[in-house]
Amino acid sequence: MASRLPAFALIAALPLALAAGAPADSAGSADSTAQPEVMASGAAVQAIREAVDAIIAEGDLPTAQWGIYVRDLTDGSTVYARGADHLFLPASNLKLVTTALALDVFGPGHRFATRLYFDGETSPDGVMRGDLVVRGAGDPTFGSRASGNDPFVAWADALKAAGVRSIEGRLLGDDDVVEENPWAEGWDVSLVAGEQYAQGVGGLSWGDNLIGVTVRGGRVETSPPDFAVIDGPSGSGGLRIARRLGTNVIDVRGAGANASVMIPIEHPTRYALHAFRQALQSRDIAVNVELVDADDLPGEPDYASMGAPLLAHLSPPLSEIVTHINRRSDNFYAEQLFRVSSPDGAATGASARAIALLGRAGTATDGLSIRDGSGLSRKDLVSPRALVDLLAYMDRHEHRTTFIASLPSGGGAGSTLSRRLSDLDVQAKTGSLEYARALTGYVRGPNGRRLAFSVIANNYTTRSGRIVDAVDRVVRAIATGQRVEAEAGR
Repeated sequence: MASRLPAFALIAALPLALAAGAPADSAGSADSTAQPEVMASGAAVQAIREAVDAIIAEGDLPTAQWGIYVRDLTDGSTVYARGADHLFLPASNLKLVTTALALDVFGPGHRFATRLYFDGETSPDGVMRGDLVVRGAGDPTFGSRASGNDPFVAWADALKAAGVRSIEGRLLGDDDVVEENPWAEGWDVSLVAGEQYAQGVGGLSWGDNLIGVTVRGGRVETSPPDFAVIDGPSGSGGLRIARRLGTNVIDVRGAGANASVMIPIEHPTRYALHAFRQALQSRDIAVNVELVDADDLPGEPDYASMGAPLLAHLSPPLSEIVTHINRRSDNFYAEQLFRVSSPDGAATGASARAIALLGRAGTATDGLSIRDGSGLSRKDLVSPRALVDLLAYMDRHEHRTTFIASLPSGGGAGSTLSRRLSDLDVQAKTGSLEYARALTGYVRGPNGRRLAFSVIANNYTTRSGRIVDAVDRVVRAIATGQRVEAEAGR
């Protein structure tokens, strides 16, 4: 007699640390000891202003549009302001808004649950007939390379252990937690076609929505195989690899070189189902199924009639995810988190919530433009004062410790500040986009007080390295009240 379900219990993958030292809100403050030489408050403020003004006035630096705002977190006073209310491209400094929003909406202990349901029957000899439904939760870590595990392989192992030998019917993917619009408004189209930091999002995403492409000796292989269609290699000149927009056709042009790259895919849900099918086959489970996006069905899956899920995978806690985002500046994780923080899974809903959060922080929100969660959009517009308002707000927030400890520290290993500001007591988020550089965070000032700052440069014509050096020198001036000379070669 056939049974409806294979006989095994609900399982959940144990969370894996994405970044060392991800905090819990019970942890101690991220503040460290004040700098040894302490100035009186009035003298410290004057010294900061003179030092920052002197740096910005140097040589080619005035050609950039500078926005700088510094606030004393002890009394709320303004320490320095230059273009503080002007709107700038924030680049990845926007991730501060995204991670603060996610902590505000979900809390640091939240985990995203991706579930596997079955609607059908299982025969005594281990044949499942019906629909296996993967219900996505918008989890950015699901099968991610940063997480170091593949939930689909774990699920295949569990099914095999339960005696499943064959699956017949359909693999359904439900991605409805996020709207069907994978790329944000204002992204450069060239990034979408070929850059591994510009993946689209999805309610059911796997493997960072990236496919590996390796060219060696004129042969082209993909990982996982059999999902993308390869056109090439052909032509001459340097090797060029890019996906045709709107398709999963990858053009390989040029010759004479070996390369291994990661390319964003189209149709994340179908990609995830493809990976699941291959995981099942890798465990010697015969699979004769159709891959179906649940959006193509006449109605939504009826989970109530299916009963409890067969299997579930839990993400690491949100505290670890926001730490990964802020320290590694992971655009895909940020975009996924932005969408799931929306009340309806849409970017517009997430934007409205983010701007409302800034309003609660005391920002005048007229004119602000937030189109994505990563800062890749060239339609994002935020003022330095708005970012400092957010920092001051999060400094008083119930999840203060998690937020502050998620930020890179000066010289912090494995972060975007690993080679910057190692001599300062600073926690800050970097930002980098063509013609835009930014750094926003917390630093201990020359009077021993904690300061919140935002330094943004847009539309510069000098070298980007020169701007980054100037930004770092401005932060050193905020911390010490002294002007530091430019680094040679920057």
